[in-house]
Amino acid sequence: MPEGDTLFRTAAGLRPYLVGRRVDDARANGAGPVPQVRRIVGREITAVDALGKNLLIRFDNGLELRTHLRMKGVWHRYRPGERWHMPPSRARLVLEVPGAVAVCFDAPVVELLERRAEALHEPLAGLGPDLLAADFDAAEAVRRLRDPARGGMTIGEALLDQRALAGIGNVYRSEILWIDQVSPFTPVGDLDDATLERLVATARRLLVANASGGRGFERVTTAGDRGAPGPLYVYRRVGRPCRRCRTPIASARLGRDLPRSVYWCPACQGPKP
Repeated sequence: MPEGDTLFRTAAGLRPYLVGRRVDDARANGAGPVPQVRRIVGREITAVDALGKNLLIRFDNGLELRTHLRMKGVWHRYRPGERWHMPPSRARLVLEVPGAVAVCFDAPVVELLERRAEALHEPLAGLGPDLLAADFDAAEAVRRLRDPARGGMTIGEALLDQRALAGIGNVYRSEILWIDQVSPFTPVGDLDDATLERLVATARRLLVANASGGRGFERVTTAGDRGAPGPLYVYRRVGRPCRRCRTPIASARLGRDLPRSVYWCPACQGPKP
């Protein structure tokens, strides 16, 4: 699943080609915005923003398109008449503006809404502080992690809860916990404020570093470490030596509603309970 820094870079890549231009054509496939998307034809695009894992394209008539890429979605930008790199049948949304065509492939969430309704729209209104926002509120992120509703949740689950803080996905979850030597299985209620503050600070540092110029996770780097080279510390490195202590990296499924694989070092971070 694309994480916050990927959406940030996607928005930055689309912005120069879309903002300030009027929509010549717009079409969508699948459920959701198909009947309504024509309402943005002829309208000027005023902003392309990332909010957590959401991409928002805003128009001068108060409407906005929201896409969430989940596991497989991706945005491409083409010149008019240029051959697409993916089949047209996989295009969920196509926006044509003078000089450019923006195509969203395979996104499960594409919807058109009024910007004034954003504060009432649960997927957006319910988001925690955005780790990549210029005004990111670290104290509010810690407060939300401390919410009694998350007291019995493991920290590995809580870091993926976009209502606590927005932008962390499965890769960063594992990397952040390894860097700060915290077990993914530790209940949030068992962690002190200093540890939560450190995890939030590490998350913001890594996302900002990648969003500002890294490609993929190259800024989450092992440069200077001795041992197996590579950009990641633990993610998808099951059985390979920990870059700190050489203990084989382990993996397990974590989460009740949507279990996902978490990777950790049983020595540096502790064994699975």
